[in-house]
Parts: sequence; structure tokens; C-alpha cells
Amino acid sequence: MGAIMKEALLHMLTENEGQFVSGQEISNKLNCSRTAIWKHISELRNNGYSIEAVQKRGYRLITSPDLVTAEEVSLYTGKGSFGKKIVYQPSVKSTQEIAYSLARDGAPEGSIVLADEQTGGRGRLGRAWQSPAGTGIWMSLILRPEIPLQKAPQLTLLIAVAASKAIEKVTGLEAAIKWPNDLLINGKKTAGILTELQAEADSIHSVIVGIGMNVNQESKHFSEEIAQIATSLAIEGGKTYKRAEVIGYLLQEIESLYHQYLQNGFGVIKLLWEARAFSLGKRITARSVTGSITGYAKGITDEGVLLLEDDTGRVHSIYSADIEIPSP
Repeated sequence: MGAIMKEALLHMLTENEGQFVSGQEISNKLNCSRTAIWKHISELRNNGYSIEAVQKRGYRLITSPDLVTAEEVSLYTGKGSFGKKIVYQPSVKSTQEIAYSLARDGAPEGSIVLADEQTGGRGRLGRAWQSPAGTGIWMSLILRPEIPLQKAPQLTLLIAVAASKAIEKVTGLEAAIKWPNDLLINGKKTAGILTELQAEADSIHSVIVGIGMNVNQESKHFSEEIAQIATSLAIEGGKTYKRAEVIGYLLQEIESLYHQYLQNGFGVIKLLWEARAFSLGKRITARSVTGSITGYAKGITDEGVLLLEDDTGRVHSIYSADIEIPSP
């Protein structure tokens, strides 16, 4: 109950940011004592919120810290159902593992797991994903789509489109999509998506979507090798961003596209994806366990499979591969 009241208090202060909210108004709205209000104000201050208290005027929020706690993120999730259940931990091995457990225990669709730091973050093909504390978004989302198993890869492309739109709305930066699961700004990776299924036979129990996004990293946070291929919203935008706000926009964009997709199919998502595709029409190399194919990226099928035309004119269907754009 205390966490709910603290969240409600933070909502009131944020909605009136820069203006005083009287203790009486807070007490009436939250149905709590002045002593309880002061306790929660103290807790918020301990969490880094700057709150001014003036006798007979009330409380005023001056500044907020860049947190990804449930209280902070809930300020930006909007009126949809995604993000109504938020599990936050300061440091975890992997948000994916926690989301798996929650999904098995029946957590509702739209539940998210957030961490300020991941010590064992994973990307595609089991690769490590660097997730330093206080800089990025390390998040897992639980979906429960009633779709055929073979259509599940489409969700990765849907999430990529939603993340691209969210970045553009918050920062104004253009985020291109590199098939199947990377977001690039000025040719450098700023986000990755990992989609994993919990399924049996041809029935999907849940889809766990992992999203890692570099938000406020500075150049010093990247090793020299990583700096050549990775970037952050702050580096590209020239300023820092509120991570909770980015998460809020991200959830809103995902939920909107997801419901469109369930109602109308993949067609609209495909068009949006191709409009943002980084490699479309470019000469690329697709590397997989079976070998490499070089040619021109022609687009994606209705199933989300990449089409690559080699130098003989043969069109290959690429289901899983690493995409490289050869140097000129």
C-alpha cells in the first residue's frame, strides 16, 4: 500500500511540476495523514527527487532523477495496458530470466521487467550485451499473442518499428532498422531486440521481448572497439534523455502496433519496417552457420523473411543471419 501511495503522490507532484500542491489537497486525494505524506516525501528525497516544502503552500517538485523504477516509469505509460505491471530491480543478471519466471507464473500480457544494470545481458546467438548501470534501458516485455508459431518472427520486426518510432518522438533522431533486430543511428548500433518463445507443439504460451537501448552513455563508456560500431541517444542527440520517458513512449508505440497487427495482420508493419530499413536496396553479406551470401537486400516477405538477390539473379530467403554491409 505504501508503494501505491508513494506512486500516487509522485503523480500529483509531477502533474503540477514547478507549482505547489497543498498538504490538504494531497491528504484529501490520497486519503492519508500529513504524517504519512511527510514520510513519503522523505523517501522520494532519499531517492534523488528535489522537493521543496513551504509552510501553508505545500510541496513542489523541482527536479527528478533519471530513474527507471516502477514509480517513475508509470508516469509515462499512458492509458494503455502495457506497463501496468512493472517489476524493477536495481541490478540483475538478466531481465529475460525474470520475465520468463513471471510468464510461467501467469503474469498478464504487457508486464515488464526493468533493471538499472544487467550483469549477464544477452543478445542474439548468446552474445553478451553490455548493460552498465544508470545509462540505458534494459527491459523485458511479456506478450501472449494468439498467432501461429511460424508467425512469431514477425514480432521482432514489429518491436523494431515501435522502438524506431519511439526514439524519433523523444529525440527527433532517425533510427534505422538493420534486419532483423538492431536499431542504428548514423550507421551505429543504439538498440538491440531479443525475442524468445515459451511454446509447445504449435501453441505459443508467451513471447518474452528483451530490449536493450543505449540512452545516456558517453563516449568514455565504450571501449575503442565498441565505439566504432555503437552509439547512444545522448551521443547522437547532444544531450541526455529521461529513460523513463523513452520507456513510456516505447510501450505506447509497441501496444499500438501490436493491436493493429493482431487485428489486421503483418501488412502495415511490413510497410513501416521497409520504410525504416537500413539495408534495403544495399549490397550486403548475410553470414550464417551454413555459409555467406552476398547480394542486394530486396525486402522482406509477409513472414518477415529477408530476401537477398545474389549476383546471378537468384533470390535467397534469409531466415537467420548476421548482416554486414561490405566496405565500398
